[in-house]
Amino acid sequence: MKKHKSGFVNIIGNPNVGKSTLMNAFVGEKLSIITSKAQTTRHRILGIVNGDDFQVILSDTPGIIKPAYELQSSMMNFVKSAFEDADVLLYMVEIGEKALKDEAFFTKITNSKIPVLLLLNKIDTSEQQVLEEQIQYWQGLLPKAELHAISALENFNVKEVFERILELLPEAPPYYPKDQLTDKPERFFVNETIREKILMHYKKEIPYAVEIETEEFFEDQDIIRIRSVIMVERDTQKGIIIGHKGSALKRVGVESRKDLEKFFDKQVHIELYVKVNKNWRSNSRQLKRFGYNN
Repeated sequence: MKKHKSGFVNIIGNPNVGKSTLMNAFVGEKLSIITSKAQTTRHRILGIVNGDDFQVILSDTPGIIKPAYELQSSMMNFVKSAFEDADVLLYMVEIGEKALKDEAFFTKITNSKIPVLLLLNKIDTSEQQVLEEQIQYWQGLLPKAELHAISALENFNVKEVFERILELLPEAPPYYPKDQLTDKPERFFVNETIREKILMHYKKEIPYAVEIETEEFFEDQDIIRIRSVIMVERDTQKGIIIGHKGSALKRVGVESRKDLEKFFDKQVHIELYVKVNKNWRSNSRQLKRFGYNN
């Protein structure tokens, strides 16, 4: 009989390298929202993959940046915590990238005592010669790391990386119930789905000034009824979110409802409201309320 393996596999890297795409590919569900904008991931999200003799706890963290305000500092705290409990570290880079935006984090990776898998992502966008040059560059920079060339979007080499993770995990009982997919509650995924639509449809500062709070989540046998508030920092942002005669807000609601019906496999009724919550990104009390640990 095979012994059971369990452990934390933490994914880190700069913004937009494809960390969320990789985690969703591993888990087989859309847990992390994905857009082309930087700072899409704000929290540390766990995705749990169970087998008869293993439990892999994957952790998607915010992209590494130099913080400019309190919210971003809180986001980087999630990255710091990912170093502390990892059994395997996945350091994800993309073709053409040179280094982390924070040298202290890079030093931690270089001196890591745990296995580091260096994942060179988006190789589907590169020519063979460039790929070979990139492999040589990263092997020189992190000689102790084990390099894998992948395409998270095209699912290329993802299965092979997962099998390597299983080999590296320690023997241990499962940390979570075997039917659990994530550590986050339903309301978290409602908030993230709405925020994803805002990231997709609004420009400039608007998506970064937004936080979502789901005030009601009632699940009946046939339908889930949701009431969520979109927080912005200024009255002008409120007007932009709502749009002409409410058209922009309606689009966010319709698209969110469709995604949530797929996620929960049930009919969803969603009501959206917009409120001004001045300077919430720089207010430690507000950040704590929204689940950002300081």
